[in-house]
Order: sequence, then structure tokens, then C-alpha cells
Amino acid sequence: MLQPQAVIFDIGNVLTAWQPEAFYERVIGPDRRRALFAAVDLHGVNADVDDGAPFRATIYACADRHPDWAPEIRMWHDRWDELASPRIDGSIALLRALRVRGVPVFALSNIGGDVFEQAQTRLEFLTEFDRAYISGTLRLSKPDPQLYAHVEADCGLPPQSLLFADDRADNITAAARRGWRTHQFETWQGWARRLVAEGLLTEGEAGL
Repeated sequence: MLQPQAVIFDIGNVLTAWQPEAFYERVIGPDRRRALFAAVDLHGVNADVDDGAPFRATIYACADRHPDWAPEIRMWHDRWDELASPRIDGSIALLRALRVRGVPVFALSNIGGDVFEQAQTRLEFLTEFDRAYISGTLRLSKPDPQLYAHVEADCGLPPQSLLFADDRADNITAAARRGWRTHQFETWQGWARRLVAEGLLTEGEAGL
């Protein structure tokens, strides 16, 4: 089988952690975190942002609807950098090693368009993709098959030549159904081994 012609990275939980519950437990404690998430569908509100709703206005409108939790809800916007941390340095190194080898590297992420633009000013590796497919900009979110079809049409590469890493099984399954090569991300070392197995990096280049 031919080597992949492009490697596609999800962002959250692949290049940087995305564990909002862990952030809130650190800041307000486990009991209040559980009460907050029971009272407010923060992940649902975030999904609206991923689908293209404006970040600050959407989060602050949610805070206005839930005045008892307003300061905590606003943290989702005001302290987003802390929600999206820490960086997964091993994965970032893999992205850069692929680029040194001349392998095209794309992003495919469910994230608000304005969130991504803000994040690029603070997380420099988000500026290093050859192409970035962002749900909030495209108004298409994983695992919608239309998003994967858009990637194929835009990059001009056949599905079987794309290698995609994502932490969510539903996103991986949708890509595999289109013929993409896929890797369900758990650790950067596992992803590194897959890139070596595909002939894209040596073990040394992959940090193994």
C-alpha cells in the first residue's frame, strides 16, 4: 500500500488537552463542578460555538440565562486557554517532524472559527498546518459526512491517501466509512508508532 499523502490532526485531546471538567474541578471543586454541569449544558453551548455561533456572545448569553452560575459560565470564554491545556508536546513534535519530511499536515477540528483565530495567537503550532478545516468556519461539524467530503474536494487527494488521528470513535468511524486511514488517538506514542508503521517517520524522527 502506498504511503499516505497527507496527515490530518484533530486538535482537542490530540495536540492539546480538552478536559473542561478537570479545569472546573480545579477552580471550583468537584461538588460545585458537578452541580454546574447538571444545571447548565455547557457542552451543548460549546457545540453551538463549534457550529459557528459567536464565541463570547454565546457564552455570555448562557451566563445571563443562568445568573446563579454566571461567573463560572463566563470562565468558559474568559479562561479558555486553561480549558484547552496542557499542550501535548509529543504530538506537536510529530506535526513538526512530518512537515520537515515534506508531508502535508492538515487540521480537522470541531472548534469555533473565532475561537481558532484567537487560539492561533497563543498556541503557535496552530499556525503551522498546510490546511485547516474548522467547523465553525465551514458550518459543518464532525462526524457529518459532508465535512469529510469537503476536505477531500478541497485538498484534491483520494480518501485512501489521507491518514486521520482523532480521539473520538464516532469521528474516526465516519472518516473510515469514506475510505480514510484512521487512528483513534490515546497517546502521542501510539500515534508516533502508527506514523512509523506507515513509513512517514523513522523511530528517531518520531521521538520513540
